[in-house]
Amino acid sequence: MSVDLSSNRLTGEIPREISELVGLVSLNLSRNRLTSQITPEIGRLQSLDSLDLSRNQIYGKIPTSVFQIHGLGVLDLSNNNLFGKIPMGSLLQTLEPSAYAGNPQLRGLPLQKMCPEDEKSPKQTVFVNKEDEDGLITQGFYISMVIGFVVGFWCICGTLIFNRSWRYAYFKFLNVVNDWVYVRVELIK
Repeated sequence: MSVDLSSNRLTGEIPREISELVGLVSLNLSRNRLTSQITPEIGRLQSLDSLDLSRNQIYGKIPTSVFQIHGLGVLDLSNNNLFGKIPMGSLLQTLEPSAYAGNPQLRGLPLQKMCPEDEKSPKQTVFVNKEDEDGLITQGFYISMVIGFVVGFWCICGTLIFNRSWRYAYFKFLNVVNDWVYVRVELIK
């Protein structure tokens, strides 16, 4: 189920009852005049794939319950009055900074503006070279391909080489298949 009430000049608060729509997949309340905080109960919408609250006058901090929505693929909170630190969570830090644009008091990843407590405690950053990572994956692919070929080849051919009865049965089977295909081709002509 999708709810799109964008550009309707809605005013007031986002109703808390919206969190009871547990089957809701998409919620678009953008381009209105909503003036409330984001309700923490929004985390109960586990089916939610898209949430657009952009271009309103929503204020306050982003509730941590937003990152508990595991299927959330699209989130746009831009052009509001949100402030504070973006909650830590896999989804919220991987979004484009444009999802938070127009909230001058908002801080933390993925924005360039960091929180004061983040700046005081220097963290060691581990840089992973994308080319090295791709090279390792490619090398692993080729190694596993060679191992698979060698094992497969020797399982089939080794059995035929060392087991005389299987070798005779295999070539007898090939002759039967060859004769059957030959007869079918001749009948079609």
